[in-house]
Amino acid sequence: MPPSSPSSPSSSATSSPTPAPSSSRDRARNRRADARRSRESILDAAIRLLNERPDASVEAVATAAGVTRQTVYAHFPSRERLLAATLDRLTERTVAAMAAAEPDSDPAAEALLRLLDAAERCTAEHPGLVRAAAALPTDAREDAERHVSVAELLERVVRRGQYDGEFDGRLPADWLVSAVIALAHTASEQAEGGRLSSGRAREMLHISLLRLLGAGSGRTAEDAGTDGTDGTGQDTVRDG
Repeated sequence: MPPSSPSSPSSSATSSPTPAPSSSRDRARNRRADARRSRESILDAAIRLLNERPDASVEAVATAAGVTRQTVYAHFPSRERLLAATLDRLTERTVAAMAAAEPDSDPAAEALLRLLDAAERCTAEHPGLVRAAAALPTDAREDAERHVSVAELLERVVRRGQYDGEFDGRLPADWLVSAVIALAHTASEQAEGGRLSSGRAREMLHISLLRLLGAGSGRTAEDAGTDGTDGTGQDTVRDG
């Protein structure tokens, strides 16, 4: 075997490349991660502080979150937008609590009331935040978007109840869900305003919902049309 040739000067000068500094892509990714952490810290602080002091200022929230007021405004251009974001977060927690309440178990009426009770418990943990959010300007579209996940869970239960004949099938499920949400808000407002105790408000909500849904009527969506007929084309509305 011939001897190995000595390394040339050029090859000896060549060495493993040193690691390059973080690329611009890595830096951008880190900045986004920092921004997400900052936003989460602000929201956590806002939920905690606004629940204790519904009139807390943006500066107070910034102090609680350990950031500057400018950082808060970088994420939320106004106090109203910060409030809206905290309400979105509370809604997310409420949806998680409702999903954990087993919407597909037991008769539909029991499941529906269980979901609403789970939502009520979650909201009751944040009375100050709910009061602060109540001062927000009403935006029907934004409120509807906020309740999409809630509505989907409720509609799943309502449709199951109609299919099984437990709920009256003569009314569209989405309309019933809107009515359920409106009644739940009314019960919450009555309790929050001190006009009813929380227990009485919950009891009245349950009674109203079961009557609205026609629980136990035994009329399925297949048996009854949703256009005011009885499923055979005969008008179910009678004069007088």
